[in-house]
Amino acid sequence: MLRAVRRYDHPVDKPSLSLRVAAVSLDCGDHEELARFYAELLAGTLLWSHETSAAVESGGVVLVMQHIAGYRPPAWPGTSVIHLDLNGDAPVGELERHAVALGARPVQPQPDARWRVLLDPAGHPFCITPFTP
Repeated sequence: MLRAVRRYDHPVDKPSLSLRVAAVSLDCGDHEELARFYAELLAGTLLWSHETSAAVESGGVVLVMQHIAGYRPPAWPGTSVIHLDLNGDAPVGELERHAVALGARPVQPQPDARWRVLLDPAGHPFCITPFTP
């Protein structure tokens, strides 16, 4: 049975073979544009930006945008991809309008009226949801 523990709640003198999520990487054609989008959308901090990648931290999660030559965005619906589920304090409609103002695009079909699926500037789907796991 898994149990929730605080970060680094294991003996430091015995290395653990458990892996932790270090970052979520997003392929894209323009890593700087995508980093700006997520830094603003998530009120995040730009950690670094290099020639082909950039990283943004928000709420303990690090997103790494990676420039890929010839990048083609995933297709919605249908492509099996990892997507981000995001939530906030404002109503979903207001959060959606804010994301669109920053460069996100709404998609069709919308699978459920309780949340919204949008595409980031590089075409990755993400959800704005009222739910927190």
